[in-house]
Amino acid sequence: MTAEGFDHLPGSALPAGDITIPDEEKQALDSVLGGTTSPGPALHPLHAYIATQRGIGVGVEELCALADFDVADGPMIGSMELDFSRPLRSDLTYRVEGEIVDIERKRGKTAGTFDLFTFRERLIEPDGTVAATVTNTFVLPRRNQ
Repeated sequence: MTAEGFDHLPGSALPAGDITIPDEEKQALDSVLGGTTSPGPALHPLHAYIATQRGIGVGVEELCALADFDVADGPMIGSMELDFSRPLRSDLTYRVEGEIVDIERKRGKTAGTFDLFTFRERLIEPDGTVAATVTNTFVLPRRNQ
């Protein structure tokens, strides 16, 4: 159930953007993740998260502000779901589009009041094919509520 006062958020589009992961960044992440590079232009699946976060037309601070949350209060990643229809490739420009899915108010005995802020972003190839969908849920502690 959507948190009171945020009924306007679910379904709201996020500003779109574009991103290209250059081969140098592919190699750098491959090196950090184990020293071997993926064959050809294939990107490690972690790049789906990186590309959507960097490519969407809104920063984390602005995204959290939509939920009336200041990043100084410490948003946390609660969950992330990656869904691929195609392997991601370096040196290909993806369109990044997304929307807010929900913001749900919760109360925990020790955690207190917090919101689960869920949004979805897609990496779209130049031909219009959705290559990957990333669904993120941020935990937004509401310390004063």
